[in-house]
Amino acid sequence: MNKKLHVKTGDTVVIISGKSKGKKGKVLAVSPKEGKVIVEKCNMVHKHVKPRKMGDQGGIVDAEGAIYACKVQLYCPNCNKAVRVAYKTYEDGTKARVCAKCKEAL
Repeated sequence: MNKKLHVKTGDTVVIISGKSKGKKGKVLAVSPKEGKVIVEKCNMVHKHVKPRKMGDQGGIVDAEGAIYACKVQLYCPNCNKAVRVAYKTYEDGTKARVCAKCKEAL
């Protein structure tokens, strides 16, 4: 089953709920099957890493945790806030994502 998300890798998003609410960051990875995204410097978790090879450093590492895609909204630089996504079809047949409020391309 192929699920579609409203965000893509490289988008700037704002987190709208949870412990990282209000933070803004770039989407690093998207997992449509799980419906989750990873946002840089948001939802930080501690990972206990075991040294795998001889000479590797083990310990506790901070990493970004996955967050549900429904908890993030795209950031519109024109409106300067989190907005919903609308789609606009141009005369030449191309389709683009636009801000639902100001109709500017994202």
